[in-house]
Amino acid sequence: MAVQILTVLGSTGSIGVSTLDVVARHPDRYQVYALTGASQVDKLHAQCLAHRPRFAVVLDEQVASQLHAMLRASGSETEVLCGEAALETVASAPAVTSVMAAIVGAAGMRPTLAAARAGKRVLLANKETLVLAGRLFMDEVTRCGATLLPIDSEHNAIFQVLPRAYREAPYAGSLRDAGVKRILLTASGGPFRTRPLETLPQVTPDEAVRHPNWSMGRKISVDSASMMNKGLEVIEARWLFNAGVDDIAVVVHPQSIVHSMVEYVDGSVLAQMGAPDMRTPIAYGMAYPERVESGVASLDLFSVGRLDFEAPDFARFPCLKLAFDALRAGGAATAVLNAANEVAVEAFLDRRLGYTGIPALIEAVLAECDGQVQAESIDALLDADALARERATAWLARLR
Repeated sequence: MAVQILTVLGSTGSIGVSTLDVVARHPDRYQVYALTGASQVDKLHAQCLAHRPRFAVVLDEQVASQLHAMLRASGSETEVLCGEAALETVASAPAVTSVMAAIVGAAGMRPTLAAARAGKRVLLANKETLVLAGRLFMDEVTRCGATLLPIDSEHNAIFQVLPRAYREAPYAGSLRDAGVKRILLTASGGPFRTRPLETLPQVTPDEAVRHPNWSMGRKISVDSASMMNKGLEVIEARWLFNAGVDDIAVVVHPQSIVHSMVEYVDGSVLAQMGAPDMRTPIAYGMAYPERVESGVASLDLFSVGRLDFEAPDFARFPCLKLAFDALRAGGAATAVLNAANEVAVEAFLDRRLGYTGIPALIEAVLAECDGQVQAESIDALLDADALARERATAWLARLR
């Protein structure tokens, strides 16, 4: 396999850190071209010293100056760039062969789109790109000949067990043509799967970020607790695999050992299993179609002992239902859903909104924005995102 030249968008987050762990295990296969971060200057500085990228990108000029001084004092020749345009530059640079798209939120959409338009191998760990602009993004991937490899553990699992011809060109046919009946997305159920419903209004941020199986950032942990994270993954799966809404089902699986499944028309169900460690899908995506050692411990089925599966409870997880509803509504509804959720989760983490207020806010903003947003371009979708944030902020103000 030729050496891959890698840009990591969001290198200081959990996905970025795991990506660089895999890179460090295979220095003969991967070279780092650029690393990008936001405010964790010490971590980004240490990553630059360890991996010696040509560029480091941040969004704030003050942070850029601080990082530049730290790197020069350490004898590093890494050049510091600043701003959103710089993210697109390092994602689409001619020297780059692969881009790990792991910036959380809508901020990751434009550089991810730039990588696709440049025909790169895009390792997609940014949900918002498909949630906001699924059809437009997939059209660009196809038009520009980019290679798209999903990194979310669930979508990576589905990718692995689909027929190779279909997973590599899903828009050349249909799931039914490939013999697929439906996609089964697994979900852990998070920390509140069995908590009494009447106690959910008392959930605290500290409780919500305490995921039983995965180590993730605070925002994603709250999304997992509410199962909005799974709702966003349903939306992603619709676009990644050219699937209809009714072709996708969610299965609650508390152990997080079966990462997802594909049911075929002949009755076969193929599943991908493994320990809950993001280095497995990251290594798979980075080395595809080969496989490389990832540092993940072997799965010990004897210690796992049992695997449980159950249907999701929409009364317990109304955010999951809202995601299905937004996907069925089409247009910019999923962009509105995502933006409203981001505002709601931030307010919850800041203790300005109760846990059960998250779906209440999202539902209200979806209703307010219905018929007022368009989806014909990236700019229109970003306008929808902005309107949803404005309405969500106003809703919070009224609440106070």
